[in-house]
Amino acid sequence: MSTGPQKHSLTLRGHRTSVTLEPAFWQAFRTIAAEKDMAINVLAAQIDASRDPETGLASAIRVYVLEHYRKAAGH
Repeated sequence: MSTGPQKHSLTLRGHRTSVTLEPAFWQAFRTIAAEKDMAINVLAAQIDASRDPETGLASAIRVYVLEHYRKAAGH
């Protein structure tokens, strides 16, 4: 299994974009979306809409995943 970053296409509000994340972040992102009963495109669009314009989408997704699991761990 490759541990290097992988590029995947997402559709955000009707527009295609590519996001590059490490496999562990893709898996965690998919797991969170499934827990929330939503498609990863919908979750990505929510993250995209709430991120600082200076922050890239991939970075915003990584921080979202980190914060999700930190909250789950009680931190």
